[in-house]
Amino acid sequence: GIEFIDSYVFNKAEYIRFNSTVGRYVGYTEHGVKNAEAWNSDAGILGQEQAQLESYCKSHADILYSAILDKT
Repeated sequence: GIEFIDSYVFNKAEYIRFNSTVGRYVGYTEHGVKNAEAWNSDAGILGQEQAQLESYCKSHADILYSAILDKT
C-alpha cells in the first residue's frame, strides 16, 4: 500500500503531521496538538489530504516505482 505523509515544519522542527494510514493529524508540539484537534474535526481539511493521496501518490506510483527499479 501507499502511505502519504504531509509534515509541517517550523524552525527545522516538525510540529504536525498528517498520515494517510492513520487518517488524521498528529501534533508534536503544543501548537501542533491544538492545530491537530481543529483540523481533525474539519472533514473538508481531512478530505483534501486524502485527495492528495489519490490524485498525486497513486497516479505517480507506477512511474516512481519504475524509476527506482531502473536504478537498482
